[in-house]
Amino acid sequence: MNRRALMGAAAAAAPAALATPALAQTQLPEVRWRVQSSFPRVFDVLYGTLERIAARVGQLTEGRFRIQTFPAGEIVGGLQVLDAVQAGTLEAGHTASYYYIGKDTAFAPFTAMSFGLNMRQMTSWFRFGGGNELAAEFFREYNIVAHTAGDTGAQMGGWFRNEITGVESLRGLKFRITGLAGQLFTRLGAAPTLIAPADIYPSLERGVIDAAEFVGPHDDERANYVRVARFYYAPGFWEPGARLHFMMNQRAHAALPDLYKHALEVACAEADSDMTARYDHLNPQALRRLVAAGAQLRFWPRPVLEAAWRANEEMNADLARQNPKFGRIMESYLRFRGDQFQWFRVAENSFDNFAFAAPQTVR
Repeated sequence: MNRRALMGAAAAAAPAALATPALAQTQLPEVRWRVQSSFPRVFDVLYGTLERIAARVGQLTEGRFRIQTFPAGEIVGGLQVLDAVQAGTLEAGHTASYYYIGKDTAFAPFTAMSFGLNMRQMTSWFRFGGGNELAAEFFREYNIVAHTAGDTGAQMGGWFRNEITGVESLRGLKFRITGLAGQLFTRLGAAPTLIAPADIYPSLERGVIDAAEFVGPHDDERANYVRVARFYYAPGFWEPGARLHFMMNQRAHAALPDLYKHALEVACAEADSDMTARYDHLNPQALRRLVAAGAQLRFWPRPVLEAAWRANEEMNADLARQNPKFGRIMESYLRFRGDQFQWFRVAENSFDNFAFAAPQTVR
């Protein structure tokens, strides 16, 4: 080949070289992770959020970082995800930290607290109020690095076989409920129990439990709870929002190239808002169908809410004395809650209280 031909070939190859993907040029490694959810596949928003995180990471890394997702039970039980990640059985898991308060009550504030921060306020606490730093310090003790990765928004209060007329209706009530809310309802006289999501329906059907809370209309409709318990209560005052986490084994996370770590951060941050937006779209439609199917929509009697508020304040104070880690986290959380509640009363609530009750005209 003569000199002119060589120059022509080089010139023709230059655009192709410039167009070569950055990842291919840097020869980043191919990485494969197995990640399990705490939720069954039927719950398409909860489990689907993990699938969307995996797909987004693959997109951002041009397919070099592939995450294989599994629903609850395919590798470990839905409530054993943290243990599997901690031990390295899984590289990561998508779960709610309050499922693990049996290990330490300090897990609870990173998901939800009764009469606590709502979804927006929780996001602000994590990102700007010190929540992420407190979570990182705490999760490090369990060999875990975690990113917030989805929030349900305010949840419903659950399905009950019988109507709740007052605090006396809670005495002896066998109630499936998660997090510290179980301890709260114990103080109100109920008999709470934690059951994995996949086992809620059969437990209600067989009468093993009298009532159960899960998330909200969309998920509750998919689980068909209306067939076995008719009274549907609002709100889930113990979950004004419920934040999930993408929990990673420390060694697995440390081995990732920085680009892959950033891809995970981006995908999880997108999941924070995406999950709530999906629920806000789907829940109103599902609630209408549930009521048409026979659900009896009820709101907690005010005496129950007042008793629960008092019991919750006492419980948090007791737990803070018993567990300094919980106390330190809650000091930050409650200080932030105080500021947020004052501000939301000024603009958000004054708007909501009028506009949400005003006559609606559809054009």
